[in-house]
Amino acid sequence: MRTALALALAISVSAAGATAWAQNAQAPAPAATKCDNPNALGVARVVQIDTTGGPGFGFEHFKAYDFLRDHEVVLTFDDGPWPGHTPAVLKALADQCTKALFFPIGKHAGYRPDIMKQVAAAGHTVGSHTWSHKDLSKLTEQEGKDEIEKGIAAVSIALGNQPIGPFFRFPALRHPPELVKYMAERNVAMFSTDLDSFDFKMRKPEQVIASVMKKLEQKGKGIVLMHDFQQATAHAAPDLLKKLKDGGYKVVQIVGKTPVEPQKEYVDLVLKETGGGIEVARPMSSVIETISGN
Repeated sequence: MRTALALALAISVSAAGATAWAQNAQAPAPAATKCDNPNALGVARVVQIDTTGGPGFGFEHFKAYDFLRDHEVVLTFDDGPWPGHTPAVLKALADQCTKALFFPIGKHAGYRPDIMKQVAAAGHTVGSHTWSHKDLSKLTEQEGKDEIEKGIAAVSIALGNQPIGPFFRFPALRHPPELVKYMAERNVAMFSTDLDSFDFKMRKPEQVIASVMKKLEQKGKGIVLMHDFQQATAHAAPDLLKKLKDGGYKVVQIVGKTPVEPQKEYVDLVLKETGGGIEVARPMSSVIETISGN
């Protein structure tokens, strides 16, 4: 039988009989947002994770923690932010009053910090997914650490120099042992998946929907891996969320007990490599204003 969750769990007030970890730590409730959809998918539970020691989640690689109940799902999106696609996913999530866990690529966050801020402002949890999505199993240990830390720094900068969620997903789900150990030292949880949609191989929204729903029917619950970078996924999102609702599935939102702080040397490195481009990538109207003439 799978090991019960031993981390801090904080359940939203709508879930009766909520229990907490031995410390009885309660997760701070995410900012409430008005929901105008009476039939929305919504969020059934908010689960707070104490990431001390770098626990792993997702039964494709990590077997220790089975915290989801029957028909519960965690929606995760990789590789954003991306113009058009990420905003479409955000709209679909907002229309269903539900939340997801995003794993953005550092470079992409630097390209579009405005979209990155939209993700955070909507109340979603933001982790990281390296600086440039390199296969860390093919790098030296130090190169791998650099990819990880630059990714954390870039996302933090894109969010206005804010700490981010203590969650990380390895590119291609390849977990070099030395970097798994490093994440434990950084107290960052690693997220694999329970079911991979393989949406990056698909061109049609209906293929993405069919993939996710078929695998959920087989497993009954799980951490779902998708990509807000992918056009098919962006187009599939509205109907997929409706299918989840119709199928009796419930969304669990993941939040961290303690955020991860970027390391200053990597913040400086990212700013140097980008010429400060991430930091100054604000709406033009906030930078340039006509004060005389037409």
